[in-house]
Amino acid sequence: MTRSLRTPGHQALMQVLVETRKSKGVTQQKLADRLKRPQSYVAKIETGERRLDVVEFVEWFRALEADPNAAVSAISAVLPD
Repeated sequence: MTRSLRTPGHQALMQVLVETRKSKGVTQQKLADRLKRPQSYVAKIETGERRLDVVEFVEWFRALEADPNAAVSAISAVLPD
């Protein structure tokens, strides 16, 4: 298994994270407040400097009142079989 940083799948993950946040009209700071984290945490994840684990991923989508399953489907669609 190769590293996933900066791969099409990782790029899709970052895109889904940013697009979901923006579509909900939430700033990085507001999301960080909801997650009880600094704004830099959100920024680093959205730029790929920091990675999310699955628990953080679900927390991110819950904080945005968004469906994490839909995000997984969108990301999965760009991954090779």
